[in-house]
Formats: sequence, C-alpha cells, structure tokens
Amino acid sequence: MTRPLPELTAQNEFFWTAGGDGVLRIQECGDCNSLIHPPQPVCRYCHSRNMGVRDVSGRATISAFTVNHRFGFPDLPPPYVVAQVALVEDPRVRLTTNIIDCDPDELAIGQVVEVAFEKVEDVWLPLFRPTGDTRTGPLPVDEIAPTDVARHIRPPLTTDKFEEKSAITGIGMSRIGRRLMVPPLSLTIDACQAAVADAGLTMADIDGLATYPGLDTAGMGEGGVTALEGALGLRPTWINGGMDTFGPGGSVIAAMTAIAAGLARHVLCFRTVWESTFHQLLKEGRTAPPGGPRTTSWQMPFGAVSAAHTLALNAQRHFHRYGTTKETLGWIALNQRANAALNPTAVYRDPMTMDDYLNARPITTPFGLYDCDVPCDGAVAVVVSAIDAARDLRKKPVLFEAVGTQIVERTDWDQSTLTHEPQTLGQAAHLWTRTTLRPEDVDVAELYDGFTFNCLSWLEALGFCGIGEAKDFLDGGRAIARDGVIPLNTHGGQLSHGRTHGMGLIHEAVTQLRGEAGERQVPGARVAVVSSGGLTPSGVILMRTDE
Repeated sequence: MTRPLPELTAQNEFFWTAGGDGVLRIQECGDCNSLIHPPQPVCRYCHSRNMGVRDVSGRATISAFTVNHRFGFPDLPPPYVVAQVALVEDPRVRLTTNIIDCDPDELAIGQVVEVAFEKVEDVWLPLFRPTGDTRTGPLPVDEIAPTDVARHIRPPLTTDKFEEKSAITGIGMSRIGRRLMVPPLSLTIDACQAAVADAGLTMADIDGLATYPGLDTAGMGEGGVTALEGALGLRPTWINGGMDTFGPGGSVIAAMTAIAAGLARHVLCFRTVWESTFHQLLKEGRTAPPGGPRTTSWQMPFGAVSAAHTLALNAQRHFHRYGTTKETLGWIALNQRANAALNPTAVYRDPMTMDDYLNARPITTPFGLYDCDVPCDGAVAVVVSAIDAARDLRKKPVLFEAVGTQIVERTDWDQSTLTHEPQTLGQAAHLWTRTTLRPEDVDVAELYDGFTFNCLSWLEALGFCGIGEAKDFLDGGRAIARDGVIPLNTHGGQLSHGRTHGMGLIHEAVTQLRGEAGERQVPGARVAVVSSGGLTPSGVILMRTDE
C-alpha cells in the first residue's frame, strides 16, 4: 500500500498541482492580504469572501520536526522526517511536509528550508530541503500565548448550573485485553449491562443513549447507538453520537445537558474499542483497511499518519522552549505502570524502569514505545441520571461540579497551539470559570494519555504546575504518585491499562470517589478531574462526592 495521496478538489487543486511549474501557491485573502491554509471559502481574519491565490517564494523555517521510525509505506520507508515549516511570507501558515536531502541529526528549529516538489501520479508534493543558510528564519508564535488563554474565556451565562442537575449512578466495564477476538458489540453489551446493574436500574429505565464516535471503523466502535438499540430493543427518547463533540467523554457531557433540558432521566453512555482484534484480522487478511488511496488530510501524504506525529512536533517545541526532556515524559510512563501493577484489569502490569523506558524502540522522536497508549479491546459504560432519581439508587451518586468545553485554539492539527497538545488550554481554563474549586482542591486527576505528552499538556493547562514548569514538577515522579501532590491516572492510564479512549478515565474517577479502588485507592478522595481527548475538540469534567 502506497502512502495516501491527496484528493484533488476545486478548492485545493491549485496547491497540490503547483509543482507543475515549480511555484508554491497559497490561498490569499484579497481584502486583508492574509495567507490562509488550509484553503477556506472565507478569510478567518477579516471574514471576507474575496479569496484568491498567491505565488510565494517557497522558503520557510522549520518550526518543529520528528524522525519517524515506526510507520511507513513502500514508497516512503522509515526512517523519514516529518516536519512543520512556517512560510517566510507569513509564519502563521505552517505546512506539514518532509525534510529531504538532510542528516536528521543536523536539523534544528529555526533552520531555513526551500521547497522541492516531488511528483506522485497527478499531484506534486511540496517537500523541503535545507538551503545551507546559517541564519535562522522567522518562527511562528502562538495566536494566543498559553499564559493568556484565560483572558479569552467566556464567563458563565447564568448562575443556574446544568452540571448540578445530574450525577453518575452506574459504571461498567467489559473485559479489557489484547486480541480478544470477540465481536465489539458483545463487549458493548457487557459494559452496558454491568453499568445499568451497578446503578440498580433495568434496561427499561434507560431513556437516553449517548456514545462516541458512533462509528465502526478500524476497530474504533461497534456501530453506535443504532447497533446497541438494535441488539437490546431499547426505546430511547433522546440519542447522541458523533466525533464533533467534547472528546470521547463528550457523550457524558451531552447526557448532562439532555437531562438538564428534561429530555431524558437515565442516559446510558458507552465507548467501545477493538483495535487489537482489528489489527490481527488485518494481518490475517480477514478484513480490509478503511478508506481508499486518496485522503482529505493535509498530513497523511507526507507519512504523518498518526496523532503521534502531530504531538511529537508539539512536544519538540515544548522541549525547545521550556527545556523539557525525554526523562520528563518518562516519569509519566513510569507512574502509569506503577499504578497498573495494582490493577488486575490492566493490560501491562510488569515493572518498568527509566532505563526500560529510555531504551524502548523509537516510534517517532521524541516518542518511544512506552510513550504511546496500548491498543486493546474493551468497552466502558456510564449511567448518568437526573439528580432527584440518583439519590434514591443503589450507590451514592458521583456529582458533577463543572465542565470545560470552550474552543480557544485552532482545531486544524498543524495550525494550532505550538507548545501544548491542541484543545487542552481553552477547555481547562473554561472549567475553572464554572466552579469555586481550584487545582489544590483536586484529590485525583485522570488525564487523557494517548501519549505521555497529552498528560504533560493537561497538567500544565489545568494549573497543577505552571506553563513550562512540567520538567521540575514531574522530576522523580513524586508529585504525581498516589501519595503525591496530585495522584495521576491511578488505574494505569491508557499507557498501561489500555486505550479505552477517555471513558476508562471516567470509570476510574468514579471508582476512586466511591472508595472502591482497592490497593490503588487514594485515601479520602472527594474531588476528581477527568480530561477527555485533545487535538480534536476535547472536554474536561470536575466531579465530587457530597461527603
């Protein structure tokens, strides 16, 4: 399989075919003269519809790069360099590309490069190579500095908080494991039945269903609400599903709003993954990869096929600006593994040392194997109930204190925040406007860790340490241990427990607040924060008990 090539459209063809005459072309606003990328029908700066195309010099500055070792294609074998380069005409415009004709060890942020087109079928891929110029070029700056995000947060519109009108009353989890080789819908049903029973309800009580992402693609779901309703014969008055929501935990936030609006009383939220089995079936030729030879992605034609590539670029800029090191990320991985050792449902429970972490096979620099979460099979379900009903059910309800959902940063993966995972800073700042509690009031933090750098970004965004201070805060791992300043991902996180895409974090937060976590229990846990997602729109939830 060759790398995915861009799908040509009337809107983007000028960009992907510009190499035919060797000139790089970028969309331009005819009124304010801003360069716009990716191409849009409107200028994001002045909202003019007077859009055209400008020939640019083809010179750019490396704003970040990563050396890919894990992924590849016959026409693009690893190792290769994935980079973001900022155009000298307007550094706000960054292109994902490959750096060619170079020694990766000699590349540096700020280095000047020039375009060199490569023709593949009917497209010309704009690659870049060093110019030999020893001067540094103009680097991009954050559209909003990480320390200024809070100034852009909208205040609550009302003192009547929708968060107070519902609570979590039940949680359930299927088996979690590698290559379970069972139908994903079977895992979903196991988790849902467990959650409903945990709440002391029956399926007849469920009048709402919510899920993320509602798809069954490449091991990422069971088919959504339609599949579950078809299997169980439910008759919900309200349903919700999709990827354009507040991350994988967006189903829970949606359920809260539905209950507050009086549309449902008991909403069953669920998330299923079966990536491990899917990849095994793929190896055996028993299923086919999704999609086709063409893509709408602006990253995949350059071999940037994983979120790992995008986050690696942000991590490198964090390293460059704040002095963060690979060992900094290592303390997160070691913490998660230590917690997983106490969790019988975790996929990886064997002890891990810093040497083990540092010597693991590289994936895409600075990430190695243990910086990445564990593909697995499993399902998690949560019942969200109206608060008046919740207080009469089997277990003491876990209450919602606040949510954070505001989008402040751009959602384009390679045009967004420079030094943190995109979609963490805004949502975190929004959370604290909806509560009088503060970071020092939080007893446990279950923070999204698709990669170690996700966790670092959330720790800084939520204020457990200052922006750029993670290196010192994480050093030695003491601050994030179960008896530390902020116990982190107490079940092992996605790095060791398994990639349950955020819902496993909610499950663990409820378990801790109920005092049901056994050996890994944080004594006196009364307040928990759970973050969900990143890169794509994300969300963060603050939960508490009323004890």
